[in-house]
Amino acid sequence: MTNEELILERLDRIESRIAPLSETAISMKEFKNDLMAMAQPVSKSLIKDLESVESAFQLEDLGVLSKRMLRSIKHIIYALDQLENITDFVTTVEPVLRLMVPQIIEYLNDLEESGVFRIIKATYDIRAKIATAYTAEDIEQIGDGLVALLGVAKKLSDPQLATLLENLAEVGAIVDLTKSKDVGPFGFFSACSGPESKRGLGVLIELTKALGKLKENGDIAASVEK
Repeated sequence: MTNEELILERLDRIESRIAPLSETAISMKEFKNDLMAMAQPVSKSLIKDLESVESAFQLEDLGVLSKRMLRSIKHIIYALDQLENITDFVTTVEPVLRLMVPQIIEYLNDLEESGVFRIIKATYDIRAKIATAYTAEDIEQIGDGLVALLGVAKKLSDPQLATLLENLAEVGAIVDLTKSKDVGPFGFFSACSGPESKRGLGVLIELTKALGKLKENGDIAASVEK
C-alpha cells in the first residue's frame, strides 16, 4: 500500500470520528438557539419584575439577610423541626377528624332542630332586657329573693308538705262556692255537728297550732335582729 493510500485511509478514519462530533455540535447549536428563544420572554418578564422592586431592594439588604440567617440558623432548624412535628400531628389526627367532623355536624344539626340554639339566643335576649330594665343593685336584691325562694322550694320537697299542698289543691277543686249560704252562730254549731265538719275542724286546729309557731319564730327572729 502506497503512502497516498495510507493517508487517505487515515483521513477517512478521522472523518468518521469527527462526523459524530459535528452532528453533536449542530444539535447543541440548535438546542442553544431554542433555549435562547424560550429564555428571551422569561428574561424580559424577570427584568420587569425586578424593576418593580428595584426601589425597595438593595444588594446590602441581601447581605444583611444572609448574615441574619446564618446567625439564626439554630432557630431556623428548630422551626423546621417543629413544622415536621406539626405535619406528623396533622397526618395522625386527620383520619380521626374525618370520622369526628360528620358526627359533630350531625350533633349540631340535632341541636338546631330541637331548638337549643334558639333557647340560648332567647336567654341572651332575656339577659339584655334585664340589664336594660334593672340596675346592678336591683339584680342583687332579686338574687337575695331568689335565694330565699330556693329555700322555700327546698322545704317544698318535704313529702308531708307536698302531700298537704296536693290535698289542699284537690279541696279547692271540689269545693263549689256557688252552693255556699249565709250561716249564723246557731247554723255554725249545727254545721259543726257533722262528721266531715268535725274532721275539718280538727285539721283547722292543727293548722292553727302550726300558725302559732310562726309567731314564736317571728319573735325569735326579731330578738336576733335586735
